[in-house]
Amino acid sequence: MPSPFDQSTYQVRLDWGVDGLDRLASADVVVVVDVLRFSSTVADAVASGSSVSLEDAVGWSRNGAAVAARAAESVVLVGSLRNASAVARAVATVQERRQARTSVAVIAAGEADAAGVVRFAVEDHLGSGAVIAALTDLGIDHTAPDAAVAAEGFRALKRALRHMISASGSAREIAEGVDATGRITSAGLVPTSTVAAAELDAHDVVPVLRDGLFVAFD
Repeated sequence: MPSPFDQSTYQVRLDWGVDGLDRLASADVVVVVDVLRFSSTVADAVASGSSVSLEDAVGWSRNGAAVAARAAESVVLVGSLRNASAVARAVATVQERRQARTSVAVIAAGEADAAGVVRFAVEDHLGSGAVIAALTDLGIDHTAPDAAVAAEGFRALKRALRHMISASGSAREIAEGVDATGRITSAGLVPTSTVAAAELDAHDVVPVLRDGLFVAFD
């Protein structure tokens, strides 16, 4: 049965974490946004010519990689501030290839505690808003209220991204060493810094999940 919270009447949708993905109606494209560190690190690795195994990523990411794994039956793209506009263009390309209206679920990963409970993360709200705003600029603009609020929040705070990201609880946790980065380096990746993660449209590469690997969308 349809749910009041599945956002099925909208083309562009937004929710949080694996539970949010399950709550939304199934979508043709799922964009996973986990700015610190999953999305930015995977995007930078793929931009450098590497591929990233989903199995390895799940090993060090409690949030973003878990969403990607759950969404594997859709086209799964990895989005962040660093490639927001490129992600929107990739969605437009998918829609053009399908020759049909393409639904998009933007999933902000949030931060999960040891028990797996997901909390709001300002960096993922801004990253999701950046992707949704870029989709709107391309005319993919039938957005659910949740998505519209994220996009307008991003637009309003666009000039303060570095401050907002660096002042977030997640960034402070990383700076204090509470979130052990060994989970990332053990997968052979160099973590993207908090400062770099706040850079908007730093590159044009969009990771897509294919056969268990994140590779460059083409």
